[in-house]
Amino acid sequence: MKKIILAALLALGLQAAQKELVVYNWSEYMPESVIEDFEKESGIKVRYSTYDSNEAMYAKIKTAGGESYDIVVPSTYFVNKMSREGLLAKIDKSKLKNYANLDPKLLGKPFDPKNDYSIPYMWGSTGMSYNAKVLGEGAVSAWSDLWNKEFAGKLLLTDDLREVIGMALLSLGYSSNTTDPKQIEAAYNKLKTLMPNVKLFNSESPKGVYISEEVVVGMNFNGENYMANTEMPELRYVYPKEGVLVWVDSLVIPKGAKNIAAAHAFIDYLLRPEVAKTISEEIGYATPNLAAVKLLEPETAANRIIYPTADDLAKSEFQLDVGEAITIYEQYWEKLKTGN
Repeated sequence: MKKIILAALLALGLQAAQKELVVYNWSEYMPESVIEDFEKESGIKVRYSTYDSNEAMYAKIKTAGGESYDIVVPSTYFVNKMSREGLLAKIDKSKLKNYANLDPKLLGKPFDPKNDYSIPYMWGSTGMSYNAKVLGEGAVSAWSDLWNKEFAGKLLLTDDLREVIGMALLSLGYSSNTTDPKQIEAAYNKLKTLMPNVKLFNSESPKGVYISEEVVVGMNFNGENYMANTEMPELRYVYPKEGVLVWVDSLVIPKGAKNIAAAHAFIDYLLRPEVAKTISEEIGYATPNLAAVKLLEPETAANRIIYPTADDLAKSEFQLDVGEAITIYEQYWEKLKTGN
């Protein structure tokens, strides 16, 4: 009898676990209403936590193990890195009835050629923001403008080694995906001369420090600028002349995740056109969902901060995996952050 009771309790515990989904995502990157509606419809409880950089997310998955989370949202090249290291489970696309809504142009990218491990969630850019009320209209138009001495102590850089070094590489006329040690060193040396202008590094919520005017110019994510504009219409977003950094954030399932079925159900839910529309309009990033794009409010679809023109993206570069060269980036990033 005790064995029967124990088995029943274990079964109930398993069912309870399967009714829970653990999501690890970027800060301010999914409307609460989307999570609440999914919970009501599915009966699955979502436990949601956030990170502020790919490196922080990767370290947590690497050390804590994939079984701690059911869905994470790495950026472009981290999908390749994590799948190559055996940290991701394959996605069963037969369980995603809304998969056909995705834009073919954002599928089959080099970081996951067959989308075996990743489903595009949002895409966007890292460009520049500036306070037009303080600095005047047209204060910056190129990455190289950030070195202007009048910006001393007023500048924000994202807390992302590939983005910051990539920005410096673009300002020098190099690719942000270079693996050439000399070019990476040159970018580091140029960044050292920028440090007197840097007030802080922030990727968690850049909009907050722009709104408070703790900084008045610097790097920013397009969606953060879009959300800031509701309180601060004078914050301008710029696609730098040397080229903007473009990325795709993808939904992935860590290897060892406990709730595979719930993870697929949630991904499919996010691929619904009306859900993807809500996400794009609330957080200010572009949806890869073509069916959702057709539903967008005109003012959203026409907003260049969210949906850039071909000219805006003329010199853009998607972040790619730089392989073993990442150790060189990491070494110079550490030196930059520690002042060495």
